[in-house]
Amino acid sequence: MAMREIILPETKPALEWINGRVVQKVSPQRKHALAQTTFAAALNAWARLAGSGMVGTEWNFQIAPPGEERRPLVPDVAFLSYELLPYSVQLETEVPRIAPDVAVEILSPDDRLKDVEEKVRVYLASGTRAVVLVDTAEQIVTIHETAGSLRLDRFDVFQHDSLPGFNMPVIDLFTPPQPK
Repeated sequence: MAMREIILPETKPALEWINGRVVQKVSPQRKHALAQTTFAAALNAWARLAGSGMVGTEWNFQIAPPGEERRPLVPDVAFLSYELLPYSVQLETEVPRIAPDVAVEILSPDDRLKDVEEKVRVYLASGTRAVVLVDTAEQIVTIHETAGSLRLDRFDVFQHDSLPGFNMPVIDLFTPPQPK
């Protein structure tokens, strides 16, 4: 029996399939937008220097945990390694049908806890090595992996085995650029 695939129309903001229903991503406010940009810029600089993969924001992935329907999820920031999906294939692939190595979600005030938990479950069950939740209100970062989770506060440095050599002070995600 073929697994069902959920296909949603392209919209702005993007649509995701979470907990059996369509959920539209929210247009980010300042804190969300700055954290997303900061994480994406740092990760992209590292990935380019390392030649290890591609980084994108609001990148649509069609993913399916084993035995479940394939559905769209759109992480705020994603890293997809050339080890997982070779460079030449990534150049030809607009919507990967695999989960990213790392998915970053910047939490929004309207996010439902059960939806966030379901996204974490689906990413990890589909092969994502780390799901990073950034809470701009509490100024914490939580790294979820299949073995458990790790909470970082604003004074910690973010790093993960799936991103060898990448590190970023967590405070950078919560500190807006200062005027000169």
